[in-house]
Amino acid sequence: MTQSDETRQRDLEAAAFRRLLEHLRERTDVQNIDMMNLAGFCRNCLANWYKEAAEAADTPLSKEAARQIIYGMDYEEWRARYQKEATDAQKTAFEQNRPGA
Repeated sequence: MTQSDETRQRDLEAAAFRRLLEHLRERTDVQNIDMMNLAGFCRNCLANWYKEAAEAADTPLSKEAARQIIYGMDYEEWRARYQKEATDAQKTAFEQNRPGA
């Protein structure tokens, strides 16, 4: 792969990631526990991965700052506005599906 191909691929991946974030910010009805139960990752996972990537690039980034990038607002504000109490069924599914369960 040439440098221009690598740059193009990186740009397309970045655009797809930005669109994913936009989608998740629009779909505040989708709870993190539902994402975990269905896909095995959630917004917090994305924030953790973002933080890890920043640190790998020698760019210090706090957990709170990474979450703000992913959520588009302060994490506690998002929780207060949009997070609902998990149902017993959601909690049971999470316990059954989590890694190491």
